Amino acid sequence: MQHRTPQHPILPLILNRRSLRAMTDEAITEEEFNCLLEAARWAPSAYNEQPWRIIYAARNQPEFSTFVQLMVPFNQAWASKAAVLGVFISHTKFEQNGKASFSHAYDTGAAWENFALEGTSRGFVVHGMSGFDYEKAKQILLVPEDYEVLAMFAVGKPAPTETLPVELQKKEILSDRKPISAFAMPGHFRK
Repeated sequence: MQHRTPQHPILPLILNRRSLRAMTDEAITEEEFNCLLEAARWAPSAYNEQPWRIIYAARNQPEFSTFVQLMVPFNQAWASKAAVLGVFISHTKFEQNGKASFSHAYDTGAAWENFALEGTSRGFVVHGMSGFDYEKAKQILLVPEDYEVLAMFAVGKPAPTETLPVELQKKEILSDRKPISAFAMPGHFRK
């Protein structure tokens, strides 16, 4: 069995979180999904504005096919087996004063990470994706002008990798990360 190796000790949940694609087409309960939403709810945000919104559909809802149609064909091939599909959007202005929020995407990213880690801790596949039509999502999902569509997600019960098409099975390998020195720079920016 393969394992990831961190440069420094971290929580195993963070180290072992992966964006897998193999899912059964089984439903998850509303209560199970609400636990992921609850985790997102507790993410930090500037001025506690909580700018994230999550629009979603479970596979047994008629809107599910709308979410599938938003995705590029590559993502449709695997994500159509998800129990829930959805979109994270973010309010680009502060509710308290109407001014631009420069941290809205950062804050919504924190909510996404809480959501993903909670799902992972419960044994679900939680996969974020950018391969979809952002403008079509904004239009079809009736997203107001002062909200930005940031990413889609798929949540489901794990299936064996062998249930994926062969070309997707090859993508299910353990991935590594850049070393800390490649992204953390004391004092000023360096390439």
